[in-house]
Amino acid sequence: MTTYDHDLFVIGAGSGGVRAARMAAGLGKRVGIAEDRYFGGTCVNVGCVPKKLYVYASQFSESFSAALGFGWSAEIPKFDWSVLVANKDKEIQRLQGVYDRLLKESGVNVINGRARVLDAHTVQVGDNQFTAERILIATGGWPFVPDVPGKEHIVTSNEIFNLKVLPKRIVIVGGGYIAVEFAGILNGLGVEVTIFERGDKVLRGFDEDVRNFLIQEMMSKGINFHFNTSVDHIEHQGHDFVVYTKNGLAVKTDLVMYATGRMPNSRGIGLDALGVVMDEVGAIEVNDDYQTNVPSIYALGDVTNRVNLTPVATAEGMALVNKLYTSKAGKVDYDNIPTAVFSQPNIGTVGLAEHDARSRYPNDIDVYKSEFKQMKNTLSGSSEKTMMKMIVVRSTDKVVGMHMVGQDAGEIIQGMAVAMRAGATKAIFDSTIGIHPTAAEEFVTMRKPLA
Repeated sequence: MTTYDHDLFVIGAGSGGVRAARMAAGLGKRVGIAEDRYFGGTCVNVGCVPKKLYVYASQFSESFSAALGFGWSAEIPKFDWSVLVANKDKEIQRLQGVYDRLLKESGVNVINGRARVLDAHTVQVGDNQFTAERILIATGGWPFVPDVPGKEHIVTSNEIFNLKVLPKRIVIVGGGYIAVEFAGILNGLGVEVTIFERGDKVLRGFDEDVRNFLIQEMMSKGINFHFNTSVDHIEHQGHDFVVYTKNGLAVKTDLVMYATGRMPNSRGIGLDALGVVMDEVGAIEVNDDYQTNVPSIYALGDVTNRVNLTPVATAEGMALVNKLYTSKAGKVDYDNIPTAVFSQPNIGTVGLAEHDARSRYPNDIDVYKSEFKQMKNTLSGSSEKTMMKMIVVRSTDKVVGMHMVGQDAGEIIQGMAVAMRAGATKAIFDSTIGIHPTAAEEFVTMRKPLA
């Protein structure tokens, strides 16, 4: 019988890798984990956590303005970007320490350095080699920037959190959730924001009403959009950058940010030489048990490019460990996964978009929709509105999609996701007493479907 240094060796200490490592170690397995950048992965360091902190920071400008309508008056507040960055760094350092401590307290062998797979059971980190019965790749994703002349002048979501100076103007290239989130953040902090998107709308794949509604709300806040626009090249001219587009625009700006997607972070760690199958963008191909074509090597999370969300990677890590080391084997259910986009206003969504529902259930869909101004904005002076939408299969009365654009959308949709997973029908929503006065009660008072 072959003896290995570890039962499981994890490459990548992000959400999925850390959860798998801690769970396996807690079951008495010998576990190693290697990380060459920062504990907590993208989410903790250059994703969910700092982004949400910056969203909070950017919302104060509207809150100060809204306070006037409620009788508050004060001197014009002053924003200090350096204070926000410093305080964000302190919180991230704290969280990095938490991850490090939890791993070590679980008995995981924590190794700092870049790991490379040498063969099906051997990993090299620095000058040291480690053997393992199984190897788990959980290296996440990395920002993708197309090969555009002048790309050396741009920043991505990795660098935007730590700018030395907050720009007065920014061009954001892209129309995904990262683009719209940072557009809202920077707009709220007083930056003039312009978005270039090669498609005709932002947030491809989301419900059409959600997309249209968000664009209108963002435009009302002063964010500029140029759709069906691709960048030709970028030049540095004096103190400015100039973004030239293929349809003849030339826009001067202080900073160019590319938010054109993320790619699996799978290259340069030895997988190609080992023959691990990956697709054209580098996503590691796995079966339903997260196993690659090399039986001892597994992968999960963003590096597999399936459902790229932190809680999904965590759930996959748990499912894998249960499958390998316990009798509680179960699959991750990828249906009805709720998600939020922390744009301003927020988006919360769970289940099917209307176009997907109509495709799946032809001529059997009822759509309920409501647009309104939340109570706070009746005195705040803000014109911001909220949109809620529910999609129901007419023949079964089952709710198959729920979408919201508005304040606290993510908080509200989380509860709605529980109801949908429990199989709630429209009749159950109708019979539920609402909490008044709240925005959320609108979901239980929708009575008439759209014509």
